[in-house]
Amino acid sequence: MKRADLSDADCGIAQALGVIGDWWTFLVVRDIAGGTTRFDGLQRALGVSRRALAERLASLVAHGVLAKRPYSDHPPRYDYLLTAKGEGLLPALIALQDWGTRHVMGDGALTATSEEGSAETRRVHELVNRKMPDVVLERHDGERVAPGATGGGWTVLYFFPGAFAPGTQGYPPGWADIPGAQGCTLESLTYASRHADFEASGAAIRGVSTQRPDQLAAFVTHARLPYPLLSDQDGKLAAGLLLPTFRAAGVDRFKRLTLLVDPDAIIRAVQFPISDPAGSVDEMLPLVRGQWQRHRSARGA
Repeated sequence: MKRADLSDADCGIAQALGVIGDWWTFLVVRDIAGGTTRFDGLQRALGVSRRALAERLASLVAHGVLAKRPYSDHPPRYDYLLTAKGEGLLPALIALQDWGTRHVMGDGALTATSEEGSAETRRVHELVNRKMPDVVLERHDGERVAPGATGGGWTVLYFFPGAFAPGTQGYPPGWADIPGAQGCTLESLTYASRHADFEASGAAIRGVSTQRPDQLAAFVTHARLPYPLLSDQDGKLAAGLLLPTFRAAGVDRFKRLTLLVDPDAIIRAVQFPISDPAGSVDEMLPLVRGQWQRHRSARGA
């Protein structure tokens, strides 16, 4: 693919655009982050010509954004995977999505929630039957784990904007004025109070935030949570699932939502938007029980 030379050698924006080339490249990176890593799958998802896609993939490999991993020798076929350099583009993807949702599809208002029937809400609910991306997150205790529970169980993943222990770095200025931002502590404590009920129903609870692990560790200790909190501070899960975010105090933060994930890492239910953080916990428990029973029946348990 021919590109015009960008002569401003000292400008990071100009040099980055020299690698990215055009808007199709962001969509390629978006879909690979979401788990579509093979040529035919990318071509179907993007609707771009095979020649154009081949040129873009070759360029991204040449620039070190993607790496090729063979999965077939005869004929030669490859998975295209993000390198560390490619993963560095994920915050830019999240920022573009936030900007598009807020300023192009929305009225520019800063919000930590969404409207029923909005394009953002429809996109989140389309995650049902989607497989979770193959990512690893850092727990509050420093252990690196997959978001789903181990041992073949179900997982309730609740995503929250931010929760802080007293005496630590507190909530950003104006936090109470952002619709949907408040309620993280209440939601976490409600899940803690129902933890035994979820365990008895075959589901583990995991909270996910873009906060640093040390911030999450302080909150876990303060709130005495019986389940772990996971940090997506690098945005790998946010970008992989195109989860809704907002930006406050210079940090990308999750809008409040909850996913129910089955033992095969398939998303089976979504809660979004959530207007009642505590009530959403009571609504999730019967979903867990119903899905678990259907799953056991389907497997002949």
